[in-house]
Amino acid sequence: MPVITFANTKGGAGKTTAVLLLATELARLGFRVSVLDADPQHWITRWYENSEDALGRRLNVVPYVTMSTIDRQLAEEKNRADFVLIDLPGSRSSLLAKAVGHADYVLIPVQGSAMDAQGGANVIELLQYLEDKADIRIRHSVVLTRVNSMVTTRAMNAVKDLLAARRVHLLETPIIERSAFRDIFGCGGTLYSMDAKRVSNLDKAQENARALAIEVLRQIPAAVAPAASRLKDVA
Repeated sequence: MPVITFANTKGGAGKTTAVLLLATELARLGFRVSVLDADPQHWITRWYENSEDALGRRLNVVPYVTMSTIDRQLAEEKNRADFVLIDLPGSRSSLLAKAVGHADYVLIPVQGSAMDAQGGANVIELLQYLEDKADIRIRHSVVLTRVNSMVTTRAMNAVKDLLAARRVHLLETPIIERSAFRDIFGCGGTLYSMDAKRVSNLDKAQENARALAIEVLRQIPAAVAPAASRLKDVA
């Protein structure tokens, strides 16, 4: 089953939020999803501990993934799930290289800042190195995170220009800055178990997550993602 690795060597780029949105939306669409939590902050593990009742049995989070355990944990989860997502620390490490090497698809979350762009560029350089030195080609995309739906900043335009210049694929669906995407880590559950009376623009947050999931599914070649054929039923 396909492995999707989320990577940016800078912390705070929105990796865990992107993992959470994609994982819960894929589970809502009926896929079995496993998340390997290799982030030392363990945000997605903490969220999962407060959310199991809202998720049924389609989503599982494996905590405390390390360099020494990732091979075994990944093999186990690939036998159980339609998709395995890996949430990494925001740093350059051997674990980053290994997780990227295992991936069928790498998603690089980037905010509209020069530091985030450089963190993303580090991952892209690693992917290029694998292609040049080992003839390993891994499909990858950048997803813009915490985007203001009303204002496009100069920094965001600079990031888009840099990606275009390097011919890096950019997802058409950005992750918009929504209160629901912040609140979900505190209250647990999913975007569909939250109280619309307490969370502003919850419907728009749900639409954003669904569009992200569908676009990501379409980026994964059918040869490694037979489950993505279900798109015809959900698109």
